[in-house]
Amino acid sequence: MFRDGSALYERSSSRNRLGVLGQARKQEVSIRKPLESAAKLTAQRERDNALSILGRLHIFSNTATSEQVRAYMVTNPFASSLRQALTGGVNSCYSFGVPSTTPDSLLVTIADLDEYAKRQWEGVLGYMVGTGGVGIQREAIGLSKGVKQLLQAGNLVEIRDRRVDITQDGFAFVLQDVNTQVWNILILYVENAEAIEMDSVEVLSFIFLLSSLELGQSYEKRHLTSTQLRTLTDLTDFGIVYQPPPSLEATRFYPTRLATTLTSDSSALSNILSSAVSAPSGPSNEAGSGFIIIETNYRLYAYTSSPLQISLIALFTTLKYRFPNLVTGKITRQSIRRAVEMGITADQIISYLSTHAHLQMRKHNAIKSTNNAAGVPPSILPPTVVDQIRLWQLERDRIKATPGFLFKDFVSLAEYEAPCRYAEEIGVLVWKSDRKRMFFVTRHEQVVAFLKSKK
Repeated sequence: MFRDGSALYERSSSRNRLGVLGQARKQEVSIRKPLESAAKLTAQRERDNALSILGRLHIFSNTATSEQVRAYMVTNPFASSLRQALTGGVNSCYSFGVPSTTPDSLLVTIADLDEYAKRQWEGVLGYMVGTGGVGIQREAIGLSKGVKQLLQAGNLVEIRDRRVDITQDGFAFVLQDVNTQVWNILILYVENAEAIEMDSVEVLSFIFLLSSLELGQSYEKRHLTSTQLRTLTDLTDFGIVYQPPPSLEATRFYPTRLATTLTSDSSALSNILSSAVSAPSGPSNEAGSGFIIIETNYRLYAYTSSPLQISLIALFTTLKYRFPNLVTGKITRQSIRRAVEMGITADQIISYLSTHAHLQMRKHNAIKSTNNAAGVPPSILPPTVVDQIRLWQLERDRIKATPGFLFKDFVSLAEYEAPCRYAEEIGVLVWKSDRKRMFFVTRHEQVVAFLKSKK
């Protein structure tokens, strides 16, 4: 019987599946003190944040021992689902897909799947940023109505006078790595499953099934339910799976790299599928070294021919000239205000420029770091440009609203300080006033549980 959380997971990994199931059945209480000792002192915030996430996901629930020591317990639904996932449930032979046994007449290769996934995913991102806005004709992907509605439901794009505009959330989405983008789309899809009369639990279960499949292997469709078949069709539009045309092969499907790397940290996903998103096209620059140069006079040079990157730059830059592997432009007050009106923030623009800064700018920054006696790392971008971008945003956005919860009316200073300090430790504290004995947090669940444990 293991009573500390670390032992529960570390020891079960060295035993067989029945040992893990036994722990799931017992739902052992995890005492807070051993959990605290399992994490380094420098990682307390990360530990508390992880526990907070486990609580919000209803994997852990707060409880207390007979000695009134705060503890955690694995919830019944999660324990039951864990047992079913490990044993395969009723249809255990179908839990990890049914590989096709008949010869593949199409001879679909991994390179074909990578190209298909890249083309489809670039089509989705191109639709969001509007590659046609800079006079570039992207390859016709033929996004379905469902894909467009999902992007709109997730507030990634807005339809204004029949024009598609990217939102602040959409711009942040485009700046993420491909694996994170795919997960965000899948979470959005699961959240909207009930609206299109689909079982969200079955959809999520099928997504995890896809993540366990083998790249390059074809799988049978005849064992799938109607919900799974519908999900398969929708995910095909995103390039997460590939289905041959019905006239050629209607009984099998292929998971692409977007699906098989969902539960891994494989760098192959970024290397193969992110080339048009995060690296320039053409011989002008080395892949992954950055392609943007910006001067103190706000002139910008981007060594790329990627329609997606040019469209992103055009969101906050006034473009002047375009050459085969180079576009030039200038960051102006009007271009920044236009971006801000679309919901894009100054910090997002600065982050994008810093992430994709050219190798020469990084070398120049390294030289300044060496000569910097104060030891303060200088910005890769010219400070005047960074400051001016933020000032142009402040001309329009002078107040920033933060949704959250206010805690007040504490009887004593000691009663106020303990939960306030705890909120700061777990990273949810936004504002506090020791004089008024008030503090403001972005999440309240852990703080409320902390207050109850002190009573």
